[in-house]
Formats: sequence, structure tokens, C-alpha cells
Amino acid sequence: MAVKQLKYFVDGEWLDSKSGKYMDCYDPSTGEVIAHTPQCTAVEVESAVAAAKAAFPAWSETPPNQRAQVLFRMKSLLDKHLDELTLLLATENGKVLDEAAGDVLKVTEVVEFACGIPHLMLGTSLMNCTRNYDTTQYKEPLGVFAGIAPWNFPAMIPMGWMAPLCIATGNTFVLKAASFTPQTSMRIVELWQEAGLPKGVINLVTCGRNEAELLLKHPDVKGVSFVGSTSVGRHIYAVAAENGKRVQALTEAKNHALVLEDAALERTARGIVNSACGCAGERCMALPSVVVEEAVADQLVALLVKMMQGLKIGPAYDKTSQLGPLVNAGHRQFVTDWIQKGIDEGAELVLDGRGVKVKGYENGFYLGPTLFDHVQPGMAIGDQEVFGPLLGIKRVKNFEEGLTLMNANEFANGSVIYTQNGYYAREFAHRTDGGMVGVNVGIPVPLGIFGFTGHKNSFFGDLHTMGTDGVRFFTQPKSVTTHWFSEQEAREAKVLNSWDGMISMQERK
Repeated sequence: MAVKQLKYFVDGEWLDSKSGKYMDCYDPSTGEVIAHTPQCTAVEVESAVAAAKAAFPAWSETPPNQRAQVLFRMKSLLDKHLDELTLLLATENGKVLDEAAGDVLKVTEVVEFACGIPHLMLGTSLMNCTRNYDTTQYKEPLGVFAGIAPWNFPAMIPMGWMAPLCIATGNTFVLKAASFTPQTSMRIVELWQEAGLPKGVINLVTCGRNEAELLLKHPDVKGVSFVGSTSVGRHIYAVAAENGKRVQALTEAKNHALVLEDAALERTARGIVNSACGCAGERCMALPSVVVEEAVADQLVALLVKMMQGLKIGPAYDKTSQLGPLVNAGHRQFVTDWIQKGIDEGAELVLDGRGVKVKGYENGFYLGPTLFDHVQPGMAIGDQEVFGPLLGIKRVKNFEEGLTLMNANEFANGSVIYTQNGYYAREFAHRTDGGMVGVNVGIPVPLGIFGFTGHKNSFFGDLHTMGTDGVRFFTQPKSVTTHWFSEQEAREAKVLNSWDGMISMQERK
């Protein structure tokens, strides 16, 4: 396969970077380099902001129903190119085909939601809010927004969580795509062009941290949407907010499930394996920690081992593959180091995924499912995000001990309970720290009409992505109060003004 020399996209044009610096993009299934991603210069990043700023006046004045027509056309194009985008995403990221298709379909889901922008941007009003005065509140776009996207969801995050509502509400957008996996976003940008989006409304760059930092301080950038690590998210939140920008920073997770002894264990085990190993564990809604009541712990572990061993590991674009590779060699080494750390901490390694080779794809970045049992409180393997197909079991005596253990974690993206007991299910939903809760649902990601509502150190900001929170993040309210004079009031005002004028003349004399 020929190695592609990728470009960046500004003001409707694909351009060659003058930096001379490129980053390798791999096909994780084979280990081969398939593209070179430009590391754009500071001047090139600033040109993207300038193009977005220039496009904002005309786009923001375009009526919402006309902006929605672009979104309707985009939805149709996403449907038409689903298979193409799925294969492209699987090839550059390593997700198996079903998972890659799901990544793309989450873009379509939010685009569909954003098609209702004339309704979503409706304001509120009250006639006679005080005697003879009426007030109306409008939602207005702000200007240029920047998106800083991770590599693990090349379609859903930049082109689903960020771009559709930003554009639909009348703003313009500069995307800093992930250098590891930029091609899916680049292809979707081409579809936005085909849908009729005016030039400059969306722009795409790839760059290093120093150049991306410009987006946090640039006076023409009104807000920043970020997905990535907690350390970087905290930095982005602090710097961008200090520079007067809106920020939504979605960060790390260590999602937990609580399995009670009355749970349907076989179905529960299947859900846990899908949640822990799906997308090779490279997602912030993975389920890497399971807290289980001791009465059924041995039985659950046996089921998990059987199901995890039964997963077919293979190249992302093989329709029979159930677990694809990790994104690159560096990340595989990162996860492998975590496995060794778990051993060093004293957790019991029940299933070891290291050393997996796939026939015909020996150079791919594969790592098999890995299972630790007897993970104790305080072990980093059970508390920190690993981002791989690794699952840890924590044993507890009862519901209260399990919930307390889960809520002690610094992250609170998602939390799950498996039970048939309605009382405990309700108590869990009410008392868990998790921002997205599943009851017998392993991956409780809401539809795009709701917000993606992580808590604690899984999120920094006030307004979440997607849903009505997303609409509010990309708009600002304006309140207009009006009062109309009656004929009598107008006459009285005229007389009063005349007297005021005469008094002023006398004073001047």
C-alpha cells in the first residue's frame, strides 16, 4: 500500500504543510505505515483560525432552517458512505468492522439531532413580564470554536460530539485532529464540502502540542472542546478559561460495574466482556473494573475466562474478527507495562493477553484479553485508566461495600449495576457518583439527544457535549426587553421633553 502524504484543510482548500515534519500513521492490523500526518506550523494553525473568523459573519447570519439543509444533506452522505468510512476507520484505528461502523453511526446520530436546530435554538419570552414590558431571550452563536480530538474515536468525537452542533448553531470550527488517526475526519470534512458547507466554516489541522496551545490563547477562539487525558484536560481547562474561553474537557475514566449475587450471570458476563474488550478497551466508556459479591465471584470469573478466551483476535477489516489490534506499538507497550504493574502489585493474573500473534499479521499490534482477580483497594491497576482489553475483579461482601468502593475512585464517567433487584438498582442509580449509569447495561452511553455526562475527574467544565447542553455550549443568550408607548404616554412624554428643554435653556442663560 502506498504511503499517503496527508494535507491540512483551511478555507475550503487542502494544503501542503511547510513544516517539513510528519508523523507516521499505521495500519494497526499489519503494523505498516500507511500515511504521514503533517505537523502544521503555528502560522498554519493561525491561518485556520483566521479562515473560521472570516467565515463566521455570513454563516451566523444564515437562517437556522437553511443551515439545517446542509445537515440534512450531510446525513444522507453519511448513510451513502457508511461502508467506505467504516473500512477507513477500521484500517487506521484497528477497531473491528462492527465497532468501526458504530463509531461512524454516532456521527450520523448527532447530525440527525442537529437537523432540528431551528427548534433547538428557540428562545423564551414572556409578555407583560412587568406592566407593559415584554422580554424575549434569544440564543446566538459566538464565533470560532476549536476542537482537540483524541485518536480512539476518529469519527464520533470530532465529527459527532464537536462539529455538528457547533456548525448548526451558526459558529465556525477549527479541528485539531489526532495525528495517529486523522484520515477518517479528513474524509468526513470532504463530505461536509459536498453537502454544501461554505468554505471556512470547518477547518482541519494536525499539529504538535505547542501549536495546539495557540488555540487555547488565541483571542479569536471563543471556546474549546477537548477529549483526552485528565492531566491534559485539566491544563486545557485552566489555560483556556484563563483566556476567557468556554471549555468542555472530557477526560479519563475508570468505569466500574457492581455485580450482585442475584444477577443473571451468563448474560452479565457476556455484557462485561463486550464492555471491557470492545474497541480493544480503547474507549472512555470501557468497563475495566468489576466489583462482585463474593457469593458469585468464582462463578463469574470462570464465565469471564471462558468468554474472553473465545474471542477471535484478528485484523480489523476481517468480518470474523471480534477483537482487533491496539492503535500502535507504543500504546501496546503502555498497556503491557500495566499488566506487569498489576502482577507486581499482587493482583492474580488469571488470563494473560501478552504475546498474542495473528497468523499472516505477525507485525500487527495485537494484545489478547487480560483478566486480573483479587484486585485490592489502592492497587493502581484497579484505580487508573489503562485503555486496553484488561479487566480487574474486586470482591466485596455486599452492595454497600461495593458502592462505597466504586465511589472512592477519582473518576466518575460511567457506572453499572447488574441485578434483578429493583430496590438496589434504584439505590445505585441514586447514589453512584457515575455521570452515566447502566442498570444491566454495560456501556451506558446515551443517545445524542442527551448529554455525555461524566463527573468528577472525568470532566472539566459546566456544559457537557451533545444534547441540550451541547446547544447551550455553542450559543450565548441575549435578553431583549421592549416597551411601546400609548398615544397618551407619547403626548405626556413630548410635553415633559418640552419642559425639560425649556428648563435647560433657562439654565444655559
